[in-house]
Amino acid sequence: MTTDKTAPHGAVLPEAPPEGERPLVELRGAGKSYGTVRALHGVDLAVHAGQVTCVLGDNGAGKSTLIKIISGLHQHTEGEFLVDGAPVRFTGPREALDRGIAAVYQDLATVPLMPVWRNFFLGSELTKGPWPVRRLDIARMKRTADEELRALGIVLDDLEQPVGTLSGGQRQCVAIARAVHFGARVLILDEPTAALGVKQSGVVLKYIAAARDRGLGVVLITHNPHHAYLVGDHFSVLRLGTSELSAARSEVSLEELTHHMAGGAELAALKHELAQVRGVDVEELPDAADVADAAPAPGEGNG
Repeated sequence: MTTDKTAPHGAVLPEAPPEGERPLVELRGAGKSYGTVRALHGVDLAVHAGQVTCVLGDNGAGKSTLIKIISGLHQHTEGEFLVDGAPVRFTGPREALDRGIAAVYQDLATVPLMPVWRNFFLGSELTKGPWPVRRLDIARMKRTADEELRALGIVLDDLEQPVGTLSGGQRQCVAIARAVHFGARVLILDEPTAALGVKQSGVVLKYIAAARDRGLGVVLITHNPHHAYLVGDHFSVLRLGTSELSAARSEVSLEELTHHMAGGAELAALKHELAQVRGVDVEELPDAADVADAAPAPGEGNG
């Protein structure tokens, strides 16, 4: 006989699922306040192995705060944060890394003038020889970097080339492969396609799918619903620090996702208010669905 449990924030939760179905990372009613400012409130999110969970939202929606909680930069001030089903409260990013949670930010934490293999092992260099005259094991680092990159389908002709000479998409992929090699089970990607064109965005999305196929739980932070829908398995839309939508891929269409991202509910309310103003013909204003249909396709406007 199974029994339900009640979470601290009042939600009734079913009995814990079998370990194979348990989320790698889960937020239950999580929130974060900075003094009197409530940046995040009542957010539920589950990241499963072998799935891409997309978190979408406009500027100021709370995406950055969510990343910081999961990656250990900040602690949540309400709700629960669970890793492998156990409540946690990280005191820093190192604790999150030790639990297999890695974040790849937009700056990628790379040194442009250093070779690809040096950036791959930056801060975790392999050495050989007796102490105190140990030296860098360059051959093993090059071989390992090449193997890990190829495992994700990334083939570079010269690992000696400065990482700054790679395209934006290739640099993103090097950062993803590096995180996977160093034990990431949950990979958080912060707007990986924000500054990329159509072709390079496609390259990055392909390697995100490859990471998912290797069994990682991927959290894709983006403001582009088209990119999210290409690889996403579950979608969570944030607005002003709260969840506006949480749905599996089978439960939401691209049009509905774009509608939420375009602020369809707010546009409808605005149109209703404008109808009360003399001299404004609201019949000439576009509907929220029209605004969603007019949203730019991936890569448009990157110029």
